[in-house]
Amino acid sequence: MKDYDKICICAKCPSYVECKDIAFCVKRKSKCIKQERGCICGGCPVHKELKLKNGYYCTRDNEEKQNEKE
Repeated sequence: MKDYDKICICAKCPSYVECKDIAFCVKRKSKCIKQERGCICGGCPVHKELKLKNGYYCTRDNEEKQNEKE
């Protein structure tokens, strides 16, 4: 798997709180982030490169899990 952590912008998101994890869109939701305070996933290079469609991966889970719920 490509190292998406290097191009991820999660740490700049208004919902982000200091956690040891990022790139939630390809991993899993955060164990630290509990409140949605805005989402910048749509402007993330990972989101664009993988042609993702969802957002709030930190609280709602990765792309695959969100798509399963639809």
